[in-house]
Amino acid sequence: MSQNQRTGKDVDMKTLPRFLTLVSSFLILLTVAPSLHAQATTPKATDVLVLMTVKAGVQREQTAKVLPTEVRATVRLYLDGRLRQWFQRSDGKGVVFILPVTTVAEAEAIMESLPLVQANLVDLQYITLSPLGPLAALLGPTPDR
Repeated sequence: MSQNQRTGKDVDMKTLPRFLTLVSSFLILLTVAPSLHAQATTPKATDVLVLMTVKAGVQREQTAKVLPTEVRATVRLYLDGRLRQWFQRSDGKGVVFILPVTTVAEAEAIMESLPLVQANLVDLQYITLSPLGPLAALLGPTPDR
């Protein structure tokens, strides 16, 4: 086979070392992240992730009664820009919301408007999200501003 007639395997074998180097670099970065975290400033929160699960003991019929109102309220939040994304969990254990707020208190205020929350049928867990801070180490030192 000539140099100009490479198969997909040849291309994969040439790119594999580059890919492994990239993966290795990322893994090293993650292992040193705790020490880098102390040196670098923590990125500010940009969103809050909310996990919504039905409370233990709540019957499906109870949530089914509220669900049409819940869906309309959720769509209103999305159209008003107060809800960035929402997903059904693949394991069937609830719903995940991403809210474009920077504090749990702001997220709680939004979530308290939903009918399932008002009916005390669901539990909520809040997680603040921020950009991946250790990635800044890949950029090298930044000049003082």
